[in-house]
Amino acid sequence: MDITFNDLTKLWGKPVNQDEIDFDLPVGRISTDSRTIEKGDFFVPIVGNTFDGHDYLDIAFASGIQAAIVSEKFNGLVPSDLLHWVVPDTLYAYQQIALLHRRNLNLPVVAVTGSVGKTTTRELIRAILSSFGEIVSSRGNENNDVGVPKTLLRGSEKDAAFVLEMGMRGLGQIERLSRVAEPDIAVITNVGQAHIGILGSRENIAKAKSEITSNLRSDGVVIIPFGDKLLEKALRDKWTGRIVRVAIEDLPLNWLGCNDEDFAFKDIEPDYISQVDMHNNLMCFEGSEFRLPLEGRHNAMNFLMALTVVTELGLSIKNLDQLKINMPTGRNRLMDCGKFLVLDETYNASPESVIASLELLVSKPGRHFAVLGTMLELGSKSSLLHQKVLLKAVELGLDGIVFVSCGEETSFIKKIIKELPNHDVVRTPRDAAISLLSWLLPGDNILIKGSRKLELEKVLPYLQQ
Repeated sequence: MDITFNDLTKLWGKPVNQDEIDFDLPVGRISTDSRTIEKGDFFVPIVGNTFDGHDYLDIAFASGIQAAIVSEKFNGLVPSDLLHWVVPDTLYAYQQIALLHRRNLNLPVVAVTGSVGKTTTRELIRAILSSFGEIVSSRGNENNDVGVPKTLLRGSEKDAAFVLEMGMRGLGQIERLSRVAEPDIAVITNVGQAHIGILGSRENIAKAKSEITSNLRSDGVVIIPFGDKLLEKALRDKWTGRIVRVAIEDLPLNWLGCNDEDFAFKDIEPDYISQVDMHNNLMCFEGSEFRLPLEGRHNAMNFLMALTVVTELGLSIKNLDQLKINMPTGRNRLMDCGKFLVLDETYNASPESVIASLELLVSKPGRHFAVLGTMLELGSKSSLLHQKVLLKAVELGLDGIVFVSCGEETSFIKKIIKELPNHDVVRTPRDAAISLLSWLLPGDNILIKGSRKLELEKVLPYLQQ
């Protein structure tokens, strides 16, 4: 860690117990977890809704931390010999440390957000950039107020770039993350309807996603899909710098809910247009042909955005035939279960992502079945959006659906899916597996997708048996 005690003094003033401290010394590794403390670490006690890291100050001190920060709201005892700073908010102070580290390293920072596909796009960018050096990238769910600074603090002078995922559940959250990261390139994969129950409208979702440009460097660029009126409007209110728009030839503007009839900016043209041969899994980009690393039209768009990022960084895209994509469990995972091919999308679900996964499912030869689950956080639009998804499943001609329901939408779901040859509505993953297995034959294809709370991954062991 290149940050010194003197740097922290410039941020927060003089520390407590500063006698005989060499302020030119490095502060050591930054830790927020008392369980993994090492001697010489700098401890940051984070305060959450159900925990307070200050409760573990004694443990951290006994484990050998050399210094810490403490919230001014903390009323407990601080170890008497502990060098520490008193700050108004330890989380904000943690983010200040991460920003200082980011500035000291001065590596390119790519930030990715979006309603659908942000994790996939993040991993595609990381994989392509890996040929140029070590890439520090978000892991798992490191896309929030704690995760983004944690990722930044993993960086070192040996690394080539950061690729950060930024998530949100309300207005103002991505703005904070942009402030911490100061991105050089921002990517907004799309504006869908995930979390619409919290934010109220796609307009507000577009505003929230456009916050990624809040601290985008003035000479930076934001990369977006061509044709989203709401996103264009939101960006015009937030950002005066470059906007790069990407499109796939012959892909309709409303492929993920964009309304081309209302698209008002007729003077705008895409900056990058790619041709895609889905039959042979090939993409033509800027005169070069690349094999698509992931299946599905939606993943082709994610790949296009990743290629655009590398191009905007001024790098020559190298051979991508051996591209290694490390997707987290439950995302874009094709499983050969012997008798069946399973598309494991159990991590989470939104209307747009379910429709994209259904379209990928029916592209496979053979019969097609889906285990779907309630999509949460859709608010007053929940019934309408569930109907839209299920009507699409019927339109695509699925051979059967098991719907795992939280209870509220059971009646209208039964009415829609009864049009299919096989259908059932159940309450648990186990019941879903029992119904599904009674229909399946060797060679069938199955999609499993629902909100995280439903734990639909519990269906997989039954199919693997």
